[in-house]
Amino acid sequence: MATTLHPQFVTNEAGERTAVILPIDEFQELLEDIDDLVAVAERRNEPTVSHEDVLATLKADGLLSD
Repeated sequence: MATTLHPQFVTNEAGERTAVILPIDEFQELLEDIDDLVAVAERRNEPTVSHEDVLATLKADGLLSD
């Protein structure tokens, strides 16, 4: 889900943007998104497991019923 941002900008005397202000909840969502992207990047070379194999493993371990 895309985060809708409502930034406010701090500008210098020339009207150039020098900083941004975000509501704290939007800032925290951005940090969570960054954490998610880091996790994806770190795991990009890991082998994949099919959905069927995951279900079979969970059932075999008694963590999922038929």
